[in-house]
Amino acid sequence: MSDEQPTPSDFLDAAQLRPTGDMDADDFRRHGRAVVDWIADYLEGIGDLPVLGAVTPGDVRRQLPDRPPDGPESMAEVMADLDRIIVPGLNHWNHPAFHAYFGITASGPGILGEALAAAFNVNAMLWKSAPAATELEQVVTDWLRQLLGLSSAFHGTLMDGASAASLVALAAARERIDMDIRQRGLAGRFDVPLLRVYVTDQTHSSVEKGAITLGLGRDGVRVVATDAQRRMDPVMLEEAIREDLRLGIQPMAVVATVGTTATTSVDPVAAIADVCDLFRDEVPGGLWLHVDGAYGGIAGITERARWVLDGVDRADSFVTNPHKWLFTPIDCTAFYVKDVHTLTHAFSVVPEYLHTAERDDVVDYMDWGVQLGRRFRALKLWMVMRYFGADGLRSRVEHALDQAQRVAAWVDDQSELERVAEVPLSTVCFRVVGDAPPEELDATTAAVADHLNRSGVAFVMTTVLDDRTVIRFPIGNLKTTDERLEGTLNALNTAITQATWG
Repeated sequence: MSDEQPTPSDFLDAAQLRPTGDMDADDFRRHGRAVVDWIADYLEGIGDLPVLGAVTPGDVRRQLPDRPPDGPESMAEVMADLDRIIVPGLNHWNHPAFHAYFGITASGPGILGEALAAAFNVNAMLWKSAPAATELEQVVTDWLRQLLGLSSAFHGTLMDGASAASLVALAAARERIDMDIRQRGLAGRFDVPLLRVYVTDQTHSSVEKGAITLGLGRDGVRVVATDAQRRMDPVMLEEAIREDLRLGIQPMAVVATVGTTATTSVDPVAAIADVCDLFRDEVPGGLWLHVDGAYGGIAGITERARWVLDGVDRADSFVTNPHKWLFTPIDCTAFYVKDVHTLTHAFSVVPEYLHTAERDDVVDYMDWGVQLGRRFRALKLWMVMRYFGADGLRSRVEHALDQAQRVAAWVDDQSELERVAEVPLSTVCFRVVGDAPPEELDATTAAVADHLNRSGVAFVMTTVLDDRTVIRFPIGNLKTTDERLEGTLNALNTAITQATWG
């Protein structure tokens, strides 16, 4: 074995044999045009595809190699596998008959904005790292605030989802109770009582996850009773807070919901804010009121549904998702907060390499949450808002509201079905009724959903309300025309017949 060490020239000679560099501009243009054509064809014909992927667990993975390729493969081979393996294994959320979870749309301008953001590939963590991205984020969140009719006291940012937004809201609430948790933490301390967040059984599970993440634990989340319309009961909220104070438990935050996941019920935010105001002396800094409008909040851009935001101006923070009902590709969540100082003090950690001369004069969004790496989300939302305009956005949201009322009326006309909740927004909940025992009716309701989903015509989900199985039918996709909706209702009728009579 030689004792000679390699020299720099040895490394240079070896490097000459390695491929380097990116796809060249001509290839990018050629493949880029092909990809745009593919996307256009996909969006144009998506309604002809089965909504659900016809796969079982492991089917996609078994069709793919266990190892990455050693050498380059052509884009033609990649796109062929996209058609052959990936597309059949997808549930098509952009499909006009996708009525599960919540109806969403990745619109044309949003998709183009996403592509441009990928090309820029900036990290919007600091103003210094991406000046235009930071300032555009300030502009579009303020545009959306104005469309929603919210107070200018709110300051916005864009996050990946409402789960992250609710987490940082609770972190700000924890910061405001002034127990030096930022520095000393919670572990091993006997001077910090149990901290409490108040929710209902309709509140999104992300709030409980946030409490777990922040060290409050599941015991730190108290479920408040709801009224007949599954809305938080302010009287019961006040009683719960008073009881906790008597027990030495420290109230910290209340989470109200504008458009719950199960039935889209709308909590009485103004009355909840009144309750929070009652305890300003018992809670340092006051109870933090966070409003989760991830789904329902966007409806507030319309005059007919502006009522869903009644009282939100009195909240400390608010979240809504343009990627749910404002036709912006996932992910894009707008989070608003009044007390920016408390929020940023909860999270700001600035090592020397992130100090900038402009820091005192600009917004550095890295201080608004956990993430340091932040995508240029504002670009796609900006393009969506400009392409459709405020009037165009409103009319499209109103169309979904109209269609939901049409579905509700259809359900009410079916002797085999019963609507189980009001329809304040664009989701209809119903179940099968009849003379059979409840467990049999639940099984039939589930079978209706299963028959419809296996048909490939549409996709719906079931949930449980009051211990009974129900079908959720949300609407919101731009491609859900009235004609297409009629076809889905016909398919649902067929599924009811199949489930009922076999």
